[in-house]
Order: sequence, then structure tokens, then C-alpha cells
Amino acid sequence: MDRRTFLRTGSTVTAASLLMPTTSLFAATQPKFSLNYAPHPGTFKSKGGEDYLDQVRFAADQGFTAWEDNGIKRQTPEMQEKIGAELARLGMTMGVFVAYGSFDRPTFVRKDKATWDEVTRTVSESVAVAKRIGATWLTVVPGSVDQQHKDDPKWNQFGGPRLAEGYQFANAIELLRGLSALLEPHKLVMVLEPLNWHANHGGTFLTRSDQAYAICKAVNSPSGATQLARQPRRHVPDPQRSGVCDLQGRQQSVLQDPVRPLPPANH
Repeated sequence: MDRRTFLRTGSTVTAASLLMPTTSLFAATQPKFSLNYAPHPGTFKSKGGEDYLDQVRFAADQGFTAWEDNGIKRQTPEMQEKIGAELARLGMTMGVFVAYGSFDRPTFVRKDKATWDEVTRTVSESVAVAKRIGATWLTVVPGSVDQQHKDDPKWNQFGGPRLAEGYQFANAIELLRGLSALLEPHKLVMVLEPLNWHANHGGTFLTRSDQAYAICKAVNSPSGATQLARQPRRHVPDPQRSGVCDLQGRQQSVLQDPVRPLPPANH
């Protein structure tokens, strides 16, 4: 084929591909990924459409076997039921969602009955959500170190007395033991994720993997696990592997007591 014929042919193919619907560029028979890569809502909005369930179906068509939605508690119970049913129909694993998250208040490290009651109530409500969507793993962010908050009644810019680190550690363990007792009968697992104090989560209590592991050992419950992450992120643990990956490239793993194997159920 001479150069002019090649260029004409190439131009015709390029023009034809531009006229094709975007979704037709993606075959519906893609092989499944060997790891539980977990897209989340919005990842495929430009390809799968605005509809939530259509995005789930599109992800399944592209070979994904898992799904993650940190904010799924904001969906109506009816929608949660639909999401869970569609994931089950497609044979997809539901990853973590946020059962409780606090970043700038000492919700776990400072004993305050009203605050602890609110944390317990929020986590308890997540049990029903997990059942609707078929989830096993619930993310819990255990607040900040013991510090003043600008909305506190006696706040001042220079700070105030803080509990010593050991007392904060003990308080967090006490609350987590109570939450684990709520989740154990339902075979649900809290996932604690150490966050980067220096990069984007200044002030958080849980910042190191060894700290999270020590907490889980002290809580001593099958409903406590540690999620280790190297930025960036989004994942679903695989029951057969400790290492998992997500769409944004962050490698993650789940740690529990080495003597206690990871549960074989979906997570």
C-alpha cells in the first residue's frame, strides 16, 4: 500500500471511530480482573451514564468484580436495597463504606457520654445499611487527638489541657470494644485506616500502621481490622489475599490478629 492510500484509509477509520457512540468502544465481554478492583460512583459516569445502577452494570461489563461507595449511607433505604440486589445479581463484592467518620474532634480519645452515645448510635444504624447492600467491611475514622475545637464553648486559640497519649489510647480502645460487641453478632468488621497527618489529615488520632495494629490487638475482636494504605486509593479486600489494589492505584492490605484468619465471607 502506498503512502497516499494508507493516509486515506487511516483518515476514514479515525472518522468512523469518532462517530461511534462512546459506550460502543467498550466491549461488554471483557475478562474479569483477578483482583477485586473497586470503582466508585462517578468513576464511569461519562461512559456508563448518570444513573447509579447503570454505572454498576457498566463496571461489571468491563470486568470489575467489586464496588465501593464511602457515602452510600446517604442513599435512601430503597436505593440501598436496589444497589445490594444488583451487586448480588452481577456477582460483585461490596467494599467498605463509612460507618462513622470524624476528623477534627476528639470523639474517641476523650470520654464524653453524649459523644460516645452518638458514635454508638451511628455505627448501630450502619448494621442495617450493611445488610441492605451486602457489605461486611465498615470504615470507622476515630476522630482527632484530644484537642480543642473552634466550636467548643470554652475554645481559645492557644489550646488547653490535653489527656496524655496513653489515656487517649485507652479511651479509644474502650469505645472500639463496645462497637465491636455491636458488630460481632452480625459478622461485620470495622476497618480502621491510619491517615496521613502531614499530607491532608492533620490532627487525626490514628496516623500509623503500628498504632492501628496495637489497637486491634488490644480490642481483641474479629470485628476489628486495620486498613493499611499508601496513597492514592480505593479498594475491596480479597478473601484469598492480604494485598488489594484500587482504581486510583493505592496498594492496601488488611491486618488482623495473625492467629485469627480473615473471615471467608465477602469483604
